[in-house]
Amino acid sequence: MDFIIRHREREDHAVTSANGSRNLMNMSQSAEELGPSALLQCQSMGSVLAATSPSPAPPATGGGQGVPGLVSVPPGFTMPSVSSVPQTSESDQQKGDGGDSLPNPGTYEECHRKCKEVFPMQMEGVRLMVNKGLSNHFQVSHTVTLSTMGDSGYRFGTTYVGSKQTGPAESFPVIVGDMDNTGSLNAQIIHQLTNAVRSKIAMQTQQHKFVNWQCDLEYRGQDFTSAVTLGNPDVLVGSGIVVAHYLQSITPSLALGGELVYHRRPGEEGAVTSLLGRYTGDNFVATLTLGGAGAHATYYHKANEQLQVGVEFEASTRMQDTTTSFGYQLDLPKANLLFKGTVDSNWVVGATLEKKLLPLPLTLALGAFLNHRKNKFQCGFGVTIG
Repeated sequence: MDFIIRHREREDHAVTSANGSRNLMNMSQSAEELGPSALLQCQSMGSVLAATSPSPAPPATGGGQGVPGLVSVPPGFTMPSVSSVPQTSESDQQKGDGGDSLPNPGTYEECHRKCKEVFPMQMEGVRLMVNKGLSNHFQVSHTVTLSTMGDSGYRFGTTYVGSKQTGPAESFPVIVGDMDNTGSLNAQIIHQLTNAVRSKIAMQTQQHKFVNWQCDLEYRGQDFTSAVTLGNPDVLVGSGIVVAHYLQSITPSLALGGELVYHRRPGEEGAVTSLLGRYTGDNFVATLTLGGAGAHATYYHKANEQLQVGVEFEASTRMQDTTTSFGYQLDLPKANLLFKGTVDSNWVVGATLEKKLLPLPLTLALGAFLNHRKNKFQCGFGVTIG
């Protein structure tokens, strides 16, 4: 299920980016270079898709935000949330206190997202990105990446946003795609079918061969969200994976849910379940996931308008390892400066610095990570224009 979960972390940003995306720089390094913590971050509860899916195309260095997955975000396009961690308004709070309807809890896979956004993304090499808006609905990007550890090359990305507006920063349909210099294509289509139903189709090709594809269907009720994902189905071989999510608001602050992952391939069949609980306070979000694959707990706290901190704990029964990470984000709007830092129990220390050079449409980014145990160091530098 790796490609599904990773892809969902990118989908969380797909809808609002074309209306005004925030240019971030991310240059990924293999998780093995940074030790078990990075490996654990690439796992989720009930992760079994890796055993059923073909080997995905090699992720492009710096291609998109977050860990590379089924569909890479085209260079130059970040993926703002399709639906952020629910923030209970005063009116919703009053309704909840009065015994009226509860707020929608959002989606299952974004429950840990608020904490993860505080942590810096790994960077390596040099990256130049040029973004260009051709119209109110269409936007393109060009990215050149130079790396000593990953693949160097060129990527062309496009984003189209339709005219069906469902919110202040949400318009549909959304078509996002990118292609590298070898001809490998990543693409996804997201559309709001009705006020409550949203669908998504994603695919990945490696040169001229299909590697992965998946179809999602999500339904949002008044106080719950349910979703079903079908990944890499093959009727002739009898293989594929089905993931079902359900998240229910119990109170205005508490949401409970679960996940069921079923996978099948010749000679192998199995299912994994996990349970999730999330509590949202005025300035914090605490989330816990428990299942057969281990445990995952996150705590996000917003100290003030400038400082946000997060703590993440992961225990994997498969890896027989645990990792605790601490991250923080310091935002200085007057200086157009964003700083993120992290340190974990495996003695991996990292930080990124992003500086906007206003009034020029130019953003500079620097990043460095050091693994003390393996004595490994990596750094990156990026320039974003537009």
